[in-house]
Amino acid sequence: MKELFKYASLILFLTISLQVYGQGEIIDDVKNAIKAGSSKEIAKFLNSNVDVTLDGNMQSYSKTQAEYVLKDFLTNHPPTSFTIVHQGSSKGGLPYAIGQYLSNGDTYRVWMRIKNTDGAFRIHEISFIKE
Repeated sequence: MKELFKYASLILFLTISLQVYGQGEIIDDVKNAIKAGSSKEIAKFLNSNVDVTLDGNMQSYSKTQAEYVLKDFLTNHPPTSFTIVHQGSSKGGLPYAIGQYLSNGDTYRVWMRIKNTDGAFRIHEISFIKE
């Protein structure tokens, strides 16, 4: 019985570790894509449907539409820098990240909410709010 408990504990630990690693990995990958101003790279991490908020205007888009909207934003507001200032998980266990995006003297607060969809972490919501 003791061996079964050890085995079950090890499996649980590995599962949680892989989930945490996957959450951190997507945040780093998206951070690099935003820094590069690449909507194409960001789109690789979008859910099939995603909520995009730009300056307080939230719209739901398909992945393809969201890529186009983000491309337009990034073209009009090219990145000077982008940093993640905080990341964590909601009470419900959904990972999120908050970042600061600088473009031509303007500062935007970026918020990303991530969901595990079909075994992969994907951006479910992304916001760029001018400060």
